[in-house]
Amino acid sequence: MGIASAALALSATACGKSSNDSGSGTDSKAAKAAIAYDIGGRGDQSFNDAAYAGLKKAEDELGVKGSEAEPSEGEGDADKVQRLTALARAGNNPVIGVGFAYAPAIEKVAKSYPNTTFGLIDDTSKTGKNIANLVFNEEQGSYLAGVAAAKASKTGTVGFIGGVEVPLIKKFEAGFAQGVKDTNPKAKVLVQYLTQPPNFDGFAKPDLGKAAAQGQLDKGADVIYAAAGLAGSGSIEAAATAGKWAIGVDSDQYNQAGLASYKAKILTSVTKDVSDSVYNLIKSVKDGKPQTGEIRYGLATDGVGLADSNPEYKKMTDLIAAVDKAKKDIIDGKITVKTAP
Repeated sequence: MGIASAALALSATACGKSSNDSGSGTDSKAAKAAIAYDIGGRGDQSFNDAAYAGLKKAEDELGVKGSEAEPSEGEGDADKVQRLTALARAGNNPVIGVGFAYAPAIEKVAKSYPNTTFGLIDDTSKTGKNIANLVFNEEQGSYLAGVAAAKASKTGTVGFIGGVEVPLIKKFEAGFAQGVKDTNPKAKVLVQYLTQPPNFDGFAKPDLGKAAAQGQLDKGADVIYAAAGLAGSGSIEAAATAGKWAIGVDSDQYNQAGLASYKAKILTSVTKDVSDSVYNLIKSVKDGKPQTGEIRYGLATDGVGLADSNPEYKKMTDLIAAVDKAKKDIIDGKITVKTAP
């Protein structure tokens, strides 16, 4: 999609729900913060929604005026530059790019707005005095998911579905597979990626996740973990419909309204505290002490973890004991989790 198309999309979405966010002059002294969503946009029941929860918390608790900007299908870096520039020009501070795809655009726009703090989630490749790199030890949470999957599986075959085959998602795969194998060396881990870059549909299209999950179910998988954004909802649907376990990602997907029909079969979710990372950055700017550089969220600080919302999960005492032991061993340094398969 070209810049003109992106401009049309931006004009409709950049201000989100707050009509005063574009610098109209009303309440101009109020602190303003903005997030630019990743592929799939708000409503993905996962990564983007977690970022929105952080913005909403800042609105509610800090009195911040929040803005949101949605991505356009097939957009390039120029579209992201235009989006971030519009948000910064409107007086938002910080401006947060949700996802590694924003790295080149943030690097460029941050130089043009040195007094604005830019948050870059899931990427450390682009740095600057006014850039906060909000990153997570996804492999650690995924290891715990692997332990849970191995314990819950009755067939000894489990599945991993990655949205797009990029280094970030391979961290999820690596941790998951290691956790499975450390728990049950005989277990089989089926791995499938939905798309290859530069095609990022694997983060956006639920039908791709559903088809991949069905393929793994047909091969005997009875627990499937998907790290695929909005596409992951399709894999959850497939697993749940088949009466098998799904493991969610980024948000506690058991509690996501859009997945309520399948929640009984969402065993657990690997959580990333994207919400608090967004909130903490906004608060730091509002307090006059903006975060900068690498801000890492790991297992030791509950920056990543494993959700226990499903009542059926809480009944699995052997599984919980194994997960708790693995968590302690990772924090104590007895287990080093791989970041690549």
